[in-house]
Parts: sequence; structure tokens; C-alpha cells
Amino acid sequence: MAIHIRRREFIVTLSGAAAWPVAAVAQRGARVLRVGFVGVQPSDSPIYVAFRKRMAELGYREDRYFEFEYIQTPSIDAYDASFRELAARKPDIVIAAGNEPALRAARAAAGALPIVFLAIDFDPVAKGYVASLARPDGNITGIFVHPLELATKRIELVREALPQARYLGLIWDASSRDQAEAAAAAAKSLGFEPRSIEVTGESPDYAAAIREMADVPGEPIVIPAGPIFLRDRATIGRLLLEQRIPAIGAFREIVEAGAVMSYGIDLVGLFRDVASIVDQIAKGAKPAELPILQSSRFDLAVNLKTATALGITLPAAFTARADEVIE
Repeated sequence: MAIHIRRREFIVTLSGAAAWPVAAVAQRGARVLRVGFVGVQPSDSPIYVAFRKRMAELGYREDRYFEFEYIQTPSIDAYDASFRELAARKPDIVIAAGNEPALRAARAAAGALPIVFLAIDFDPVAKGYVASLARPDGNITGIFVHPLELATKRIELVREALPQARYLGLIWDASSRDQAEAAAAAAKSLGFEPRSIEVTGESPDYAAAIREMADVPGEPIVIPAGPIFLRDRATIGRLLLEQRIPAIGAFREIVEAGAVMSYGIDLVGLFRDVASIVDQIAKGAKPAELPILQSSRFDLAVNLKTATALGITLPAAFTARADEVIE
């Protein structure tokens, strides 16, 4: 049986995001807050469950005061159509999480509606979606994760954990190209020979992607932050174990599916933080005046069960630093 050990947790402080008592919500009368969201994950994904649970804690009971309008889109390419469908349902607030295509489609479809984003693999300031982190202006605010720094850090961790590795596979898709480029540069500087492995389509051929490493058995692969990779983590994990390939992912959910380790953000915690921002806007705060939060939830997770199955002995000091260990 897998044993999960949580060693520590980083908290993002949300100014003014104290819980709103249910009694206070009731004073709004029959008004129902309708929050719209388009995503790739199934509607019962733990990240969405966490968001809805946090909304309930803030006083938004789904049977009385809150409606979660969710559309599961089949791929990143379908975001435009899915967000147009969402806008037609007339939500009060729109959430765009993960990648730039999601926010771009949300902005095009939502018009003046408030938008709360979770930017995982792009810089919203550099891309021109907001004026600055301190004062976004317009109708958009949210949380920003620095993806390229995390992509580089993952390569450093692979080198530390697997000092004899020579080659490094870098899987990526359209939403994670920048991460792959940053990872490739870091890999070269640390003595790896990187292999860029692009996957495409609504249902990528992961078996074919992993076969790109068939001539260098046992060499590691990096799985970047991306909605498709999170959705397909069970398939990816199974193929990695079958081919006896150690992998590092961006989310600890990838580790639970069979990767050796992960380094990245706490998605569940961040979706709870998104709920707190939604609450502030529902209470009257203007997105233009809500500073964009920068996440400090970075976790290292290690799957010792997978490492043992692959015949890998991780340095004791490395494992000791992990925030979560599966053994």
C-alpha cells in the first residue's frame, strides 16, 4: 500500500480573503453566483472538487447560492468554441486556468465579464493580458506561476537524482513549447543530450513518443506542465513503467501515476486560492485593482515504489528534501 508523507506546505497569503459566513451570504437574498469554467480535466477532478469545496466554505452553497457552469473541452484547440458556449450561458465570473490559449479564448468570448486566471505556463504581463502584477487594470486578475524557472529546476533535480544519466527526453505539446525550450537549454548546460519529443492531437500517441527513447533504455524523460498531460497521467505512467523509464513531472499527480518524481505547483491548493479571488470579486472587488498573486506552492514529490521497481536508488539527501514520499 502506498504511504503518502506530507512534509511541509507553502501557503499563498490572500489579502482580505477571510471566510464569508453563510449568514452573510443569505443576506443577498435569492441571488445566485454563477461561475463559468472551461477545462480539459473531467468535472470530478480533485482540482475542481477543491474549488467547489472552498466556495462552499466561503458560504456559496451549490444548492442555494452558487452554480458551477463547467464545460469539459476535448483539446486546447477547442477552447475558442467552448468559451463561446460558456459565455452564452451568461456566467457572472469566468475562470481561465492553465495555459495561454485558455485565457486568450476566455478574453475573446467573455467581453467585460470578470476573468480570474491561473497562469501556469505563460507570463500574463509579458503576453500583454495585464498591465502589471501590482495593478492588472481591465477585467482580468488571478495567479501567476513562473513556469520556465520550474522547467529549469526539474532538470537540475534529474541531474542530482540520476547523476549517471546522459540523455534526457523532453515531451511537449503546443501549450508547453516554451517549457521544453527552457528545459533543453538547462539540460545542455548540465551535460545531458536533450531529445525534443512533440506530441499532438486530442489523444496523443504517448507510446510512440516514449519509443523515441528506445535506443537509450533507462534514460529519463520530463513531462511538463500541461492540461493534456495531467488528464492522461494514468496512461503516461503505465507506459513509463512498462518501458522502465524514470520520469519527472510537473505535478505530483504524475508521481502518483508512476513517475519517479515531480517538482511543481500544488494544483489543489491553487484552485482553492482561485476560489478566494472569485469570492473577493463577488463581494465587489474590481479585478483591475486586485494584485496578481505569485504562487509559492512548490512541492518535490518522490515515488520510492517506482524507483525500486526500476532499480534506481535515489540519494538519501535528495529523498529527505521531498515534501511528499510514496513508498
